[in-house]
Amino acid sequence: MSVSELVWFSPLQPPFAIAGFAWLRTEGNYRRLPTNPPYEIPAAVDNLANHTAGGQIRFVTDSPRLSIRVKLSGPANMYHMPATGQNGFDCYEELEGNLRYRATATFSAAATEYEALLFENGATEPRQIVLHFPLYQGVVEVSVGLEAGAVVEAPPAYADSGRVVVYGTSITQGACASRPGMCYTNLLSRRFNREFINLGFSGSGKGEPELSRIIATIPDVDCLVLDYEANSVSPELYAQTLPEFIRIYREARPKTPVLVLSRIMFARQLFDAEARRQQETRKKMQIELVRSLRAAGDRHLHFHDGEKLLLHHGQECFVDGIHPTDLGLMQMADGLEPVLKGILRK
Repeated sequence: MSVSELVWFSPLQPPFAIAGFAWLRTEGNYRRLPTNPPYEIPAAVDNLANHTAGGQIRFVTDSPRLSIRVKLSGPANMYHMPATGQNGFDCYEELEGNLRYRATATFSAAATEYEALLFENGATEPRQIVLHFPLYQGVVEVSVGLEAGAVVEAPPAYADSGRVVVYGTSITQGACASRPGMCYTNLLSRRFNREFINLGFSGSGKGEPELSRIIATIPDVDCLVLDYEANSVSPELYAQTLPEFIRIYREARPKTPVLVLSRIMFARQLFDAEARRQQETRKKMQIELVRSLRAAGDRHLHFHDGEKLLLHHGQECFVDGIHPTDLGLMQMADGLEPVLKGILRK
């Protein structure tokens, strides 16, 4: 069958379901923050909100063939991250009751539009498909191509309707995953079978109070993870922004669990005593802040030491000394999974 014989669908229309975009229902676009935020936000954050990290297309089909058509905001342009992670979609397919990696879109790194065959000659029984959006580029439009006559049904509901929101940095956004499914929030979304909202803003997750106010408007949140230490500028500024961020969020969401996650250890820390001192200063502040707020009655506030997330292979887990490889991102998910399980079951 030629590509032209496929039937093309917009995933914005039922029975397709899209996850990872908290304002999609009201605004209808693939953006991670409101198009016109109610509070002024930095220009860099406003631009990065168009990057589709954490977005997922979910549906059930019996089509043995699947293609996608994609129109992007720009070409791949990062030296340290594969184009497949920056601008690509990847595909997970249900097999024996579990989602398994199936394929990644093939395209030119210079392309701003592409059409890619994800698989053919596949199964012909209904099964769930999950397509992960690009991590570091905007998606203007995407269409799903299936064989004519194929069944298309709504996906099964998540195991739990409560979302997990993760606010942070380029590492949160997914740098430098080789493909979108390897971003640690996507890894955790599949493991927990629940929606994760990725609000990582590369170089720009600095804990502005306006972001806390916007994030506090997201409904149905079972946990907020604060993973922005790496962009916090200095220990002194972080000591100002973190308690204020938590205070603002708590005014709107007094009982939503909040996890403060300290930063993974970067490669330079083994060789730079001052960098190590600053990280220890920030971590001590986080521990003391969480302890003091819990003592004051906030039993829904938690802390986890991010340095424990890359213990197994340590400095071998980086692309550039800062951003993890797929191995590093997998270890981050491995380490966070039991922490989040403990929080979410309370």
